[in-house]
Amino acid sequence: MKTLVNKPLFFLFALFCITTTVMAQQGKTVKTATIKTAISCDHCKVCETCGQLFNQKLLREKGIQMVELNEEAMTIKVVYNSKKTDLTAIKQAISKLGYDADEVKADPAAYKKLDGCCKA
Repeated sequence: MKTLVNKPLFFLFALFCITTTVMAQQGKTVKTATIKTAISCDHCKVCETCGQLFNQKLLREKGIQMVELNEEAMTIKVVYNSKKTDLTAIKQAISKLGYDADEVKADPAAYKKLDGCCKA
């Protein structure tokens, strides 16, 4: 008699675990995007202009959690909360820093403010 009571409870518990896991994956809000850009210098991460722009100003944008610049591949890897921002807004923010972001061209006024070594 004891095993007859335990089996339904076990199946209910298993169903609860599976449902919780599926719902948690559907509600995933942290996403990663790799954005193509144009970088002409080989020291952007430590450059007084570029390094500060990417590490300080871009990280202040709502929803952006991490920014990683890859100078060799000319890409910007961005980890962001999709409930707070989207890829279009991130590309616009990069453009306002003076850099191309995939199909979004750099803002001309911001581009003029970059150091000469950072201009493509």
